[in-house]
Amino acid sequence: MHISYQPLWNTLKERKMRKEDLRLAAGLTTNQIANMGKGLHINMETLLRICGALNCDIIDVIELEQDEDSANEAE
Repeated sequence: MHISYQPLWNTLKERKMRKEDLRLAAGLTTNQIANMGKGLHINMETLLRICGALNCDIIDVIELEQDEDSANEAE
C-alpha cells in the first residue's frame, strides 16, 4: 500500500486553488509541495497544517492505494 495525494489535488481543484496558494495558506515549503507531487511521504504535522488551512478532513487530503504488485498477488 502507499499514500496518494490525489484527494488533495482534487480538493484544490474544487476550490480553484493552486499548489502555491496551499503552500502559503499552510506555511509549507516548496520541498514539501514537491514531495507530495512525487508521492513521497510527509509528516503528520504537515498533514494537520494542510487540513487546518483548508478546513477539511484528512480524507480530503490523502488516501491509501493498493500497490499493483499487492493487487496482483490477491488475484
